[in-house]
Amino acid sequence: MAERSVKHATFVIERDYAAAPHAVFAAWAETAAKKAWFAGEDEGWDDVEHAMDFRVGGQERATGRQPGGPLHVCDAVYQNIVPDRRIVWTYRMSLDDKLISMSLATVEFLPSAKGTRLIYTEQVTFLDLLDDTESREAGCAWLMDQLGEHLAAATATV
Repeated sequence: MAERSVKHATFVIERDYAAAPHAVFAAWAETAAKKAWFAGEDEGWDDVEHAMDFRVGGQERATGRQPGGPLHVCDAVYQNIVPDRRIVWTYRMSLDDKLISMSLATVEFLPSAKGTRLIYTEQVTFLDLLDDTESREAGCAWLMDQLGEHLAAATATV
């Protein structure tokens, strides 16, 4: 029998992007834009499903896997949206059919001299030692870097 446990953690990731807050917000709010940086297809991930209903109470489902790996499932519900300023959502993460965590996440978009200061804060409950803070934070940091690459490419084509 698997060990039953609960571990709580909070982490914050900050990034500066050379894009206006409305552009960075749009990269989170528009389905095609988010899929472009969130799916990880360029890093060997297979995007199995990505659907989102971006509104308060709306849901997002993103699933994917690295070749031969477990199916990563993220089921989210948007709790608060202030255009160009913040997004707050709750989400559950599963690997195949095993629930590994539940989180409250907030992303803030602050005007800065460079363009936008993004502050991502996640409060997470890890279940049964199936994930950990270091892995989750590294994964989220990688996503913020993917977002930066997406924004830079979008700016270069304008």
